[in-house]
Amino acid sequence: MTKAKPRPDIQFGKSSLDETDARILMALDANARLSMSELARTVGMSAPSVSERVRKLEAAGVIRGFTIDVDTRAIGYPIRAMVKIRPLPGKLHLVERLIEEQPGFVECDKITGDDPFLARLVVNSIEQMDDVLEALSEHAVTSTAVIKGTSVKRRLPRL
Repeated sequence: MTKAKPRPDIQFGKSSLDETDARILMALDANARLSMSELARTVGMSAPSVSERVRKLEAAGVIRGFTIDVDTRAIGYPIRAMVKIRPLPGKLHLVERLIEEQPGFVECDKITGDDPFLARLVVNSIEQMDDVLEALSEHAVTSTAVIKGTSVKRRLPRL
């Protein structure tokens, strides 16, 4: 068996980030609540320099915001599921609006393939999940997988 050779026309991770930007992003990914002075100490810079770097990363659209990671189980939603959603013909925009309006859908991506939506659903019971999915059934076909655990938490790609 021959070893596959890397294709020069396919490149991953190309960006204009330098090593300092990468250290800043990794530190903020680990703890987005760091003050600028704490971040500066972590990456070995002055607070004004770090503040300017962070502002530039925000202006460039690299940093889109600072957020929290909430365990939905701890706030009353013990059931988490991934739902593939295939709108019936002519119902794409209606289904997209229904997904947006249903607060149990906490995230939804448009994807390629037969099912144009992949949504993350959080509910407090199987009955509530049935109700949410039933509300879509007139306009879409769904396929649901309950999440048992998370093998890889959301993380930065290689910088």
